[in-house]
Amino acid sequence: MSRTEFVVATAIILFVAFCLGWFANWIVHRFTRVAADDVAQLDRMSQELHEAEETRDQAITYLQQREAELTNQLAQTEAELRAAMDGLRDARHEAEELRARVNHQPIG
Repeated sequence: MSRTEFVVATAIILFVAFCLGWFANWIVHRFTRVAADDVAQLDRMSQELHEAEETRDQAITYLQQREAELTNQLAQTEAELRAAMDGLRDARHEAEELRARVNHQPIG
């Protein structure tokens, strides 16, 4: 085999190897390519996820505000109950004093 034949054979082999590599690359990209519909669906899903997170955050904020309101209302109600119980205790004590005074006073 002469030098020219060797160079031509090597060039042909390298060209065939290049063509096979290019074809394999094209096949891989053709089958792994993401379709436009898939990208649109992913965009829609990400938007829905974002909206769901915003809704969740709003719900958490509302629940925290409502909990604060109810806690405040409960504290006020407990304070009113304590005041009513103190008033009732004082009224009972006063009634007992009046009853004792009425029972120990002489008639007449």
